[in-house]
Amino acid sequence: MSILVTGGAGFIGSALVRHLVNTAGERVVNVDRLTYAGNLESLATVADKPGYTFEQVDICDRAALERVFEKHRPSGVIHLAAESHVDRSIDGPGDFIQTNLVGTYTLLETARAWLAGLEGAEKNAFRFLHVSTDEVYGDLEADDPAFRETDAYRPSSPYAATKAGSDHLARAWGRTFDLPVLVSNCSNNYGPNQFPEKLIPHMILNALAGKPLPIYGNGHQVRDWLFVDDHARALHAVFRGGETGRTYNIGGWNEARNIDVVRMICALLEELAPDLPEGIERYHDLITHVDDRPGHDRRYAIDARRIRDELGWMPEEDFGSGLRKTVAWYLDNRDWWQRVLDGRYRLQRLGAAS
Repeated sequence: MSILVTGGAGFIGSALVRHLVNTAGERVVNVDRLTYAGNLESLATVADKPGYTFEQVDICDRAALERVFEKHRPSGVIHLAAESHVDRSIDGPGDFIQTNLVGTYTLLETARAWLAGLEGAEKNAFRFLHVSTDEVYGDLEADDPAFRETDAYRPSSPYAATKAGSDHLARAWGRTFDLPVLVSNCSNNYGPNQFPEKLIPHMILNALAGKPLPIYGNGHQVRDWLFVDDHARALHAVFRGGETGRTYNIGGWNEARNIDVVRMICALLEELAPDLPEGIERYHDLITHVDDRPGHDRRYAIDARRIRDELGWMPEEDFGSGLRKTVAWYLDNRDWWQRVLDGRYRLQRLGAAS
């Protein structure tokens, strides 16, 4: 039986699918609508594997989801499909409400109906892992303890609010309808194949092009950074070994200020890509401070002791090693990100099929 992964063509989703198929030997059905952030080229290493199947489906489409469940008979769901960029949620929150709330509701209802028709071992094995973010907790002061699973929700952005709402839906379907739900909340992910609108790849690619490196405000916002392959391992561990009804915070134990992250990227580029763009003497010269965005959270930090103590998971990468691997990947995979920047990757939608 297979694991149904929603959003498996996205950044975290594709890393999870690669881990499940290539490392863990799981069978995977990838359900993805292929929005702007979905990129099948990130799944090249699994595309032809017998344990992998792709279904281009919108999670808001109940009939299409029912067809996928009936066809593939999944033993569980790992739900990552979401609109996830804070700036986009400020400019247009409607898409976030539709995908993150309506889409999650539709998926939960489809899974609930599917589970009701199962019996015996199939029914007992089924589980639903809802993947969320640390942004649902709001932000922290400099000396506050890190977020724990029992902390109250205080979302600041439309993105965080819709993810908080989807978390509540998942837990309610577990409590009211006995759907075997687990929830995970992760810190900021980074690594290969990340869409260039996010901080780290945006800074890498702007620097290589000799463009400004825009920092919101003074850049003192603190984030906990989690290497995406470590997150993929954690999600598999929670899905297979986590206790249903529980929440697991997943963090990298790597807090850093945004300005320091950008300085680290510049230092790595000066080492790994010493042929600087014309007109600059150092990549650091490109750093530019811009007006802060509305409602910008000050600090996130994850207390990941529960997943460590209960499931034995710890990140393998610290921020220094993970960031070096990330910068090196973007230097070695220019064709991947150039196809994203010029839009050629979106041609995949014309040929995507089950």
